[in-house]
Amino acid sequence: MSDLSVHKNLILACHITGIYDVNRSDILPSDDFALVENWTKSIADLNLHGIIFHNNFTKATVEKYKNEYLSFVKIKYDPRFSPNVCRYTVYHDFLQTAAQNLEGLFITDISDVVVMKNPFIQDLYTENRSAIFCGDEPKTLDNEWMKAHGEHLRRNIADYAAYENNFAAYPLLNCGVAGGHIGTMSTFIRDISLIHQKYNQNNPTAYTGDMGAFNYLLRTRYNNRIINGAPVNTVFKAYENERKDCWFRHK
Repeated sequence: MSDLSVHKNLILACHITGIYDVNRSDILPSDDFALVENWTKSIADLNLHGIIFHNNFTKATVEKYKNEYLSFVKIKYDPRFSPNVCRYTVYHDFLQTAAQNLEGLFITDISDVVVMKNPFIQDLYTENRSAIFCGDEPKTLDNEWMKAHGEHLRRNIADYAAYENNFAAYPLLNCGVAGGHIGTMSTFIRDISLIHQKYNQNNPTAYTGDMGAFNYLLRTRYNNRIINGAPVNTVFKAYENERKDCWFRHK
């Protein structure tokens, strides 16, 4: 692992493979660096610094690709959670010791996200120290997929149905991009990790609950601090490859 301890701003991602992922309906191959290469290249091209938390890259792969911009941390996958949910516990554990050395943090998906502009130097970022910057989608919270996705949480969180009703017409937020100043992000990651620990272990449904918990937490506790959409992220699944004005491209 390269030493990123001197860097005040980090971008984190998890790459958990060999586990059936219900969001993908697939099992990702264990040691295929091509799946994360675009993410890593985008970080290096901008002189940013990122950490990949992974469960299956070989020592040879890590040695080949680690550099001054990219570090690897091997983790043990927690089978109580889906890969997309497990990452929050990973980040929370990491921040127990790392947060005191950080100023800014983004957490992102890795196989379908690239960094387009350094977020940490943008005026919108520097002027909004308490904000959570996050991705979104061109649809509202009130859609059939999200209703199905929230089934398990709705049964377990007392005010979940009320939140769905209160924010039905609000934009659907996407957990593939989230970040901000470290004081805000440390609290947010702690909060979402606790939600999953308390309400989303061994979820028996076909839906992971990651998007449900993300939207629930942001809308019920952070709603006046959310900054989403352009210029934070491109339009989700629009594959806006030529667009240059956003910080992150998510498909």
